[in-house]
Amino acid sequence: MKPIHATLERWFPEKRLFLRSDTETRFIRLSSETQLVAWAGSTIVVGWTIVATAILLMDSIGAGNFRAQAQRDQMTYEQRLNILSSDRDNRAAEAASAHARFEMALEQISIMQSELLATEEKRRELETGLEVVQTTLRTTMKAREEARQQVAMLTATGDNGTPLSMPDEAVGTVNLLASALAETAAERDQIADDAGMAIEQAAEMQLELRLLQERNDQIFRQLEEAMLVSVEPLDNVFRAAGMNPDTLIEQVRRGYSGTGGPLAPIEFTAATGEPDPDSLRANAILASMDRINLYRIAADKLPIAMPVRSNYRLTSGFGQRWGRLHAGTDFAGPVGTPIHAAADGVVVKAGWESSYGRLITIRHDFGLETRYAHLNTIDVRVGQRVSRGDRIGAMGNSGRSTGPHLHYEVRVNGNPVNPMTYIRAGQNVF
Repeated sequence: MKPIHATLERWFPEKRLFLRSDTETRFIRLSSETQLVAWAGSTIVVGWTIVATAILLMDSIGAGNFRAQAQRDQMTYEQRLNILSSDRDNRAAEAASAHARFEMALEQISIMQSELLATEEKRRELETGLEVVQTTLRTTMKAREEARQQVAMLTATGDNGTPLSMPDEAVGTVNLLASALAETAAERDQIADDAGMAIEQAAEMQLELRLLQERNDQIFRQLEEAMLVSVEPLDNVFRAAGMNPDTLIEQVRRGYSGTGGPLAPIEFTAATGEPDPDSLRANAILASMDRINLYRIAADKLPIAMPVRSNYRLTSGFGQRWGRLHAGTDFAGPVGTPIHAAADGVVVKAGWESSYGRLITIRHDFGLETRYAHLNTIDVRVGQRVSRGDRIGAMGNSGRSTGPHLHYEVRVNGNPVNPMTYIRAGQNVF
């Protein structure tokens, strides 16, 4: 002990603190050990104060940066959403206008086809009448030749060498035949003129029909391109979310309750009885529009809404973290921040669940399920049906959590998928 005390004496020599009054003087002896304890305590307090102040300053600066970044991101998302919404409305208006033009074009095609069929029928009738007239003309010409031969025989010289005069009956017959021949020739010429005019009108109508067909083909191409651009992103969204688009569409069609409705196919047939090519293309476009309509119905039941609507910051995304799968997305914010249901569904879990802490699980259509973990309060009960946007609880720090945040999961048939796939789809596609 003496070497230690001697070392302390060199660094902290003994001191006396004198307290003087009017009548007496007192002193307090400060030993080396007391000075060491006081110095160590002061150093610890000052160090703790410096560290705590630095931590508070760093947290304040970081929170401010995160808040500003979140506000900038929110403004960017809102601007992008407004632009996409405007583009979607414009595309819908263009599709509606193209659909109206398409219906008008189909109506014009139907009228033109009816007129063309009527003209073709008239031409056939004229050809038949022309054949009848030609047959009658040939018969009349034959009768005229026979009459001429009879006239020649009647005007020949008799047995006494005097010419024979033509009987009045023969003269009347010849005049009647000549008159019938003239009328038949006139009718033949008129029928030939009518047939020529009908052929010219048929040629003009065929030209108009071809031009109309070209315009319709251009409209069809534009509509087909618009449908392709609209349907493919929706297919990709559902595939990326781990869902089969065809199976999803079939489920929506089976459970269809009348909203929107399937589009009735167009039925036109060509003169040969085969399906009209334009009808086939139109029905393909209507099928794509029907698919989009069914996607819209399905989107009303998907968890595409944000579970947090107040200010927040993303602290952890979906994927591998620390050697294991982080099966959801974390939204950090103050304790008590409202949490909303991402889609319509039924609450199947509302209580404490080990590392999840206070947990709400909602079951949706199409085998979907959403989970809301680490809550501070739970505002729903098991079996309760909730709608998209309903408040179901408040953000907290329960369970295995390092700070107040919401752990949000989306599962398809029990398998976790990236929740941001649905959220981005809701913001950018639907």
